[in-house]
Amino acid sequence: MTGLGLVTAAGADAAAAWATVMTGRSTATRDPELAGLAVDFSCRVPGFDAAALLGPAAAWRLDRFTQLAIVAARQAVTDAGLDPETWDGTRVGVIVGNSLGGTATWEQQHRRLLEDGPKSVSPLTIPMGMPNMVAGYVAIDVGARGPSMVTATACASGTTAIGLARDLLRGGACDIVLAGGTESALTPAAITGLQRMGGLSGRTDDPAAASRPFDAARDGFVAAEGAGMLVLERPEDARARGARPYAHVVGFGSSSDAYHATAPDPSGAGMERALRAALADAGIAPDAVDHVNAHGTSTPLNDVTESRVLRRVLGERPLVTSTKGVTGHPLAAAGAVEAGFAALALRHSVVPPTANLTRLDPEIDIDVVSGEARRAEMEIAVSTSLGFGGHNAALVLAAA
Repeated sequence: MTGLGLVTAAGADAAAAWATVMTGRSTATRDPELAGLAVDFSCRVPGFDAAALLGPAAAWRLDRFTQLAIVAARQAVTDAGLDPETWDGTRVGVIVGNSLGGTATWEQQHRRLLEDGPKSVSPLTIPMGMPNMVAGYVAIDVGARGPSMVTATACASGTTAIGLARDLLRGGACDIVLAGGTESALTPAAITGLQRMGGLSGRTDDPAAASRPFDAARDGFVAAEGAGMLVLERPEDARARGARPYAHVVGFGSSSDAYHATAPDPSGAGMERALRAALADAGIAPDAVDHVNAHGTSTPLNDVTESRVLRRVLGERPLVTSTKGVTGHPLAAAGAVEAGFAALALRHSVVPPTANLTRLDPEIDIDVVSGEARRAEMEIAVSTSLGFGGHNAALVLAAA
């Protein structure tokens, strides 16, 4: 991992996002675009000006989920010290995780259709709304002419994208892959759908306290937007050009619960298979894991199930955090954003605290960092992701 781009509610670049995550303070606030809904708060990227960052024309023709991804991809490429003007674009791939596509575009254009008729609907509706277009637009922006695709494994999409990107490198199909995830679905219909299915916190009286992973008083997640993009290269290629990696992606595992559309298998068997597969792929013993950036959504079912799997597989040793307490849950972007945070934790030898964790659920028996960041020498980190549909994915990162 030689380049990192983060555009999150915690900050619109990696340095800003990491600094905010280290404070352990939630970014959830009342959202004017959700006014009047049963859940009227979210975690939005602060001060994101697409026109200034991408130009007015590009901002006009791109849905926000694509705008976020392009900005994060540019950050990652620059951070890696690469120049799209000089690389061989045929050897550069793009894999981006996304789940809901251009919800803002679909909702806006549907309103136009109903209110003003067919001729009011934009001819750009389809390319703005299609999930696959984010990979296409990122590829266009950086001149990547190798394989490009979108992974859609719900909230595991970003993690899945990183795992597949590593496979492209190992198989020799690419020399560089931009991999990550993006989501921007903070729209009335999407938020209402999540609220109606019981996924969101209802703490409307105190949004900043709503996302509280592993806490006894948690009642659901806080919806967020964001994008995380990584530059991945083979270690020998990175060394040859003098790049300084954040971390090495040494293991990846995935599985399916085949249990329920939205609820995790309470036994955690599917997640356990993914985690053990990632460790086996890395050749890492479970007791060698120092840190886990957990999926930790702040939902009653996820946090207990995940904690039991982590304890069962990894024991009590790893320092666990969920950065969703700060960032909220950016859905398909979560895995990539959190892989970035896990890599930063390895680089800086510190684990950020889990926001709003004031009383650990008594059913949870893992070492969750809370209150303030905890310093520790660490060599191996794990990032876990679970998604609707029973998708599970896990990454193992090694310190560079």
